Amino acid sequence: QVQLVESGGGFVQPGGSLRLSCAASGSIFSIYTMGWFRQAPGSSRELVARMTSGGDTMYLDSVKGRFTISRDNAKNTVYLQMNSLTPDDTAVYYCNAELATTVRGPVYEFWGQGTQVTVSS
Repeated sequence: QVQLVESGGGFVQPGGSLRLSCAASGSIFSIYTMGWFRQAPGSSRELVARMTSGGDTMYLDSVKGRFTISRDNAKNTVYLQMNSLTPDDTAVYYCNAELATTVRGPVYEFWGQGTQVTVSS
């Protein structure tokens, strides 16, 4: 069994910063990608940022230059540093990981439970 546990969400004023963390635990052989999605009320879930095990990254256009994703592969942890937050960033943020649980096994996708980020004055 694999679990993704997120932390770091909360309430912040426009222009503020938050740092999200997500730690993967359980029966993990190798994690290929880790990333963050978000879902605002009435909207579909969208990819915010993703990082491969090799360090390649991709970002949603609207967060480029403001958000930074990083990973600690030894700790199976991914971080999302969010700066210059705006009300449009308000959403539930979900951690995502694509990983294998056994050698030469299939790749599965796992999700965290979500953490609320609210940006408001």
